Amino acid sequence: MAPVLGRLEELYAIGDRIGYSAEEDRAHELAAGWMREAGLDVSVDEAGNLLGRVPGEGREVWTGSHLDTVPSGGRFDGALGVVAGIEAVVRVGRPGLAVAVFRDEERGCAGSRSLERFPEIFVELHIEQGPVLLRADAPLGVVTGIVGYARAEVVFEGAAGHAGTTPMDARDDALCKAAEYIVRVRDTPKGADVATVGRIEVEPGAANVIPGRAAVSVDVRSPDGVARLVERLGLQPHTVVEPVAMSEAVRDAFRYQVRSHGLLVQELHSGAGHDAGILAAAGVEAGMLFVRSLNGGVSHSPDELSSEEDIALAVDVLAGALSALGS
Repeated sequence: MAPVLGRLEELYAIGDRIGYSAEEDRAHELAAGWMREAGLDVSVDEAGNLLGRVPGEGREVWTGSHLDTVPSGGRFDGALGVVAGIEAVVRVGRPGLAVAVFRDEERGCAGSRSLERFPEIFVELHIEQGPVLLRADAPLGVVTGIVGYARAEVVFEGAAGHAGTTPMDARDDALCKAAEYIVRVRDTPKGADVATVGRIEVEPGAANVIPGRAAVSVDVRSPDGVARLVERLGLQPHTVVEPVAMSEAVRDAFRYQVRSHGLLVQELHSGAGHDAGILAAAGVEAGMLFVRSLNGGVSHSPDELSSEEDIALAVDVLAGALSALGS
């Protein structure tokens, strides 16, 4: 796995690779060079998406991911799927196989949403951005689907007043109302559902003034759809995205390969969005394989980590699945 790990380090050395930045451009140039060195036919579409294809006629099966990052991101998110994808496609060498590198995934999957054409099949290898596989002591996980989500802002009105002269029993504190609601957001989800308040804006926002207005962001997610969370929390979402299932055919290919390595199949849903979800929603037979994340499952952080052994296993499974799906 030296080429894979070495290439991940080369990409990481570029620094933050925000979508459509000079740094993301540099990462795409590196990947295009690796593709050409491997004998792949390289093309770039109008959105800047990169494709490296095995020459010849064959069933169109793509793998890949993205090379952009969040600020102060890690080595593996997105980049692992690209670098491992090149390794697996070259290993299989079947005409029609290709590695896709999508632009600006982190800010809404701009590249995959702008695709000019779609493959018959797409598979994405990705680090798990959570601790499920680590807790299960499983190196790999077959993704069943990608959650749906809704986002909203909830506003609480009160009355601003002097912090020193307004008695406690005479206050109408908007932030206290928001605090009670935040606890409700925490306590409402059941099962695999999650809900998060990630931002609070308080007005007037002075240390010696009772808050007269407080606005909180709410993000709710569920593998089964978010309608019940929206209703229970009284949300009026500005954004709603429905969940999407991964292809059963692709999942079968991954299951077979995992079992062939003497492992039990661990299945899980993705709580984060991915390019694979965009292609699946467009009608592509899409699937994902997660690689165990160490360091507590942390992601979007320099502490993001997967082991060399898990990555090597993932490339083997990915190559086997690509060979089967491309035949």
